[in-house]
Amino acid sequence: MEQTMKITVVGAGYVGLSVAVLLAQRHKVCILDILQERVEKINRRESPIQDSCIEAYLKEKTLELEATLDMARAYKDADFIVIAVPTDYSPEKNFFDTSLVETVLQQAAESNPRAALVIKSTVPVGFTQKAAEKLKGRCILFCPEFLRETKALYDNLFPSRIIIGCDKEETSEAAAAVLGDILKEGSERENVPVYYMGYSEAEAVKLFANSYLALRIAYFNEMDTYAEMKGLDTRQIIKGVCADPRIGDYYNNPSFGYGGYCLPKDTKQLVANYQDVPEKLIGAVVESNKIRTDYIAERIVELLRKDETKAEQTPNTVVGIFRLTMKSNSDNFRQSSILKVMENIKREGIAMLIYEPALRGQTDFCGCMVTADLKEFKMKSRLIVANRYDSCLDDVKHKVYTRDIFKRD
Repeated sequence: MEQTMKITVVGAGYVGLSVAVLLAQRHKVCILDILQERVEKINRRESPIQDSCIEAYLKEKTLELEATLDMARAYKDADFIVIAVPTDYSPEKNFFDTSLVETVLQQAAESNPRAALVIKSTVPVGFTQKAAEKLKGRCILFCPEFLRETKALYDNLFPSRIIIGCDKEETSEAAAAVLGDILKEGSERENVPVYYMGYSEAEAVKLFANSYLALRIAYFNEMDTYAEMKGLDTRQIIKGVCADPRIGDYYNNPSFGYGGYCLPKDTKQLVANYQDVPEKLIGAVVESNKIRTDYIAERIVELLRKDETKAEQTPNTVVGIFRLTMKSNSDNFRQSSILKVMENIKREGIAMLIYEPALRGQTDFCGCMVTADLKEFKMKSRLIVANRYDSCLDDVKHKVYTRDIFKRD
């Protein structure tokens, strides 16, 4: 596409910042965020999130990109307004809290009457259709993201597919085609497949895709639980099972449970969407994840109490929690599975010491001690718990408990 467009992206998290950087290679992009620190960092070409690809593009690429706190400035003259704000799952409502998306949709529609509004936030099935009916006459699209934490820009540059939900109005279909083109031209993969479909179908694609990933994680975690309890070699079992090309040798490394920002809330939302539909499997995935974190905590307590005499001889030692993050090279520990494990350990009255560089300057987290000194952490920890192993633990690996069989995410 030769025409340069102005695109506003609302939200500078993983989703918003990665798509903004992608599109700023060829178009004028303005990021609107509510955090001044984030805005200032982006304008200095520094990434406010940990993503090596975003960091490199901000430093090395020529990008027509700015960030602002000014809503009127951001929305003015925009051709597309991309909404990438959080939609956390609300246990009270048993549904996504979409209030922030609704607010942004209303503000954007009032501020710019001609821009196409693109929802990238994950929403319940049926949300976009209702939004389109409420904002009658406005062009609204739903374009879900399929990104991995710490590799968000990479996954935008090399997408497996692009999904765009639209209605059958001529203006909506035309805007969807333009959106597909500008996303494709920003990517480095040739012949990216673009699937145009209805709003609800596109919303369902997102929820079912993430729920399948959660199911796969839960499956290999349950396999690992079985192997550990029966004294079997998990690695050998997984290798043998995954040699079948229908299953594949990928996304099969055991962990303490799935976590992060997307999978926990998306699986619960899909269960909620099944309210009037018979189901067993989706709900079982959510339950399986809880069982796994409970099992991991029980196993840690069991290992600690195996040698009560030794424990009494070293009363000042604690359980060391090596990193709170879900993945290696990440600075984000939202909904991390280790947090649930820690809750269970804490109920047993066991003291914990956390080593987490992302907790800059903190000495306490959820009632647990925090240290930035790795040497001190290793010395004080009688048992070190690591969801993901790191070579810096090699000198104390005899006291590390992990289920990171393949040493990869």
